[in-house]
Amino acid sequence: MRQLAVAAHRLDRCRTLAEVSELASTLSRDILDAHTVAFCRIEQETCRVVAVSPGDPERDLAKASTYRAEDRPALRRLLRDRASWVAHSPEVAGQLEVGDEIEAEALRVLGHTSGLAAPVIVNESVWGQVYATRGAGQPLFEIDDVATAEVLASLIAGAVARVDLEDQVRHLVSDDPLTGLGNRRVADHAAQTALDGLDETCIVMCDVDGLKRVNDEHGHDAGDDLLRAVADVLRRIQDELPGTTAARLGGDEFCLVTTDLPRSVVSQTVARTLAGYPLPHGAAISWGIASTADAHADSTRTLFRRADAAQYQAKRSRARAAKALERRNAESAVTVDRLITAVVAAVVAAQTGEVTRLCALAGAAAAALGGSTWTVLRYTDGVPAAVARGGTPSDEPGDGQTLTVEHAPWVVQVETTAPRDATDSLTQALQALIDVAIQGAR
Repeated sequence: MRQLAVAAHRLDRCRTLAEVSELASTLSRDILDAHTVAFCRIEQETCRVVAVSPGDPERDLAKASTYRAEDRPALRRLLRDRASWVAHSPEVAGQLEVGDEIEAEALRVLGHTSGLAAPVIVNESVWGQVYATRGAGQPLFEIDDVATAEVLASLIAGAVARVDLEDQVRHLVSDDPLTGLGNRRVADHAAQTALDGLDETCIVMCDVDGLKRVNDEHGHDAGDDLLRAVADVLRRIQDELPGTTAARLGGDEFCLVTTDLPRSVVSQTVARTLAGYPLPHGAAISWGIASTADAHADSTRTLFRRADAAQYQAKRSRARAAKALERRNAESAVTVDRLITAVVAAVVAAQTGEVTRLCALAGAAAAALGGSTWTVLRYTDGVPAAVARGGTPSDEPGDGQTLTVEHAPWVVQVETTAPRDATDSLTQALQALIDVAIQGAR
């Protein structure tokens, strides 16, 4: 208690965030009897070490480290639940629970035995964390250490709120509370600043496809998680494009504002990143881009309007493609049903014997699939030889293809004019049918 009281007085004398950070790491190491303490800032689900307790031989390296919540489940839970956690290296845990496996492995790699993290909560949001470790010869962290760390984190949070008031006001005014991205005010300011310069400015408008469906089917918490996932993808794009501003305009609308970057580079980066990080629940992002290099924009409103129009066009194209795919899938299902009906009837009517049943299967399949020819082959000493052929090759060029299925030593080849995107489902159905035909012939 005396140490905590002294810590409160010393923190009260800090006048800058740097002073709070350095003192927080030093006080935490002494009060928690830790080997090392890192004081961390967490922004946009990325944890960055800003101060390390003096005496750490890798102090400079540790201060440069960053990691994301998606790679550290314990950090994600700390952000979501605002709860502390403890982990122990597997070699020393004994009867105690190891805790988060990733954190436990990180301790083992560092050569430390026990770790603890407590959230620093400012204005009801997780601002950062105090991360402490103990080494060989020190006791493992226990519940009393967690309680002490949380009290200390609260004292640090008070000091941060006091010296960082200007930054907190900026966050309250400029940040979207759900995603942590900038809001419309930030986007408008970034666009106007870029437009006032002479460099190429791009606006990328983004709209989330599927948010209403996710809300209806999985609840609004899942919808909020989806919006945060969108924000995370946009931050990745922002990181790859220097000087870019990512913002949430409201609802399911987001945007990126870039400056001094060619439209082609922006488009390629957006497309590549969206493809590399798909959204949960089958949701997707429709986007459109407008650039001052395409045509003169006398105002940010004009540039936003052009990007919005491009985004709506992309959204309509996506919707048309989805309907076309749905129609093709339905047609494919009908074709598969027709294939199964025709083949089953032919095989049942055929006489016993593998060759007879396979010929009946191949002929019925070719007819059902609009093909002209079929072949039944048998492998002998590893060499395929035709046993039977049927049909008449067409003289007309077309889009026909050959489906090939095997049931050793037999191979059946069937020509078809069915759509190529139905090939996989037709091949699977034909494979099942040949297996049944062979089994029934024995």
